Amino acid sequence: MKVHYKTINLPFQYPFTISGGRTKTHQPSLIIALSLGPFTGYGEAPAITYYNITVEQMIADLESKKNYVEKFAFTEPERYWHYLHHLFPKNYFLVCALDIAAWDLYGKMRNAPLYKLWNTEWSSADATEKANPLTDYTIGIDTIDKMLEKIKDKTWPIYKIKVGTEDDIAVIKALRIELIEQPLQKNNWEEMKILYEHSPLPLFADESCVFENDVEKCVGYFHGINIKLTKCGGITPALRMIQNARQHGLKVMMGSMNESTVGSAAMANFLPQLDYADMDGPLLLAEDTAAGLLYDFGKIRLSGKPGMGIELI
Repeated sequence: MKVHYKTINLPFQYPFTISGGRTKTHQPSLIIALSLGPFTGYGEAPAITYYNITVEQMIADLESKKNYVEKFAFTEPERYWHYLHHLFPKNYFLVCALDIAAWDLYGKMRNAPLYKLWNTEWSSADATEKANPLTDYTIGIDTIDKMLEKIKDKTWPIYKIKVGTEDDIAVIKALRIELIEQPLQKNNWEEMKILYEHSPLPLFADESCVFENDVEKCVGYFHGINIKLTKCGGITPALRMIQNARQHGLKVMMGSMNESTVGSAAMANFLPQLDYADMDGPLLLAEDTAAGLLYDFGKIRLSGKPGMGIELI
């Protein structure tokens, strides 16, 4: 196998502000390509400052063990993920990018979309059976007037509203809220239990549920979990997290970390398995890296091509 990579730094359409007053104008990411014979798979991991992961660190870790990454006798992604997990035990972001690329490669080798390899069926909102969930569109923290202006500029069926200021109650009153993600600090389990027992809205774990072993901890404290591929280490652990969540009666959402179409396509293949979707990275960015995903008023449509169904541009 051969591994290649490139860095990207895509601008946001609007400056993007989240809790803690952190504002971003660009999203740096690492794009990975894994090639085996005539097939090439692509993966992505965004750099997130509050997780202390930079593109430069991902590249340094990859270069330090590049020969081991390439010499693995690749047959299927699960075995490769376990190999990568032990190779880079402190860099789940890099493992994620490589794992996504491995799954895309595997799908192309098998000549099938990923969702078919997982024995799921794609359904549209026009279908009579249960439709895939619609993806939201995120509104970053701003004044209420500006947040409402952004909503008017982007007509969409579902919005994700970033909160974390003294005006949160006013924001919630001005904008309809369907569910709440991570209302308390990730380790505040005692108060989370109280909130879970009294909340009229579904509560989803985000920072409280990062890795596989976090899923069971959320039972009795949250109504569902929000899986981030970049944080948990990629597609392989996410598949197990969904299975575990279902066994414990938890709802499942998959969330964006401002990935371009490469990372978002990996998430999109999970749609038949999800209750909620937060896959709006390509909508928030002013530029993109690949083609193959179509956003249609909340619906995500895939090209139907093997693997993740995308091509780099």
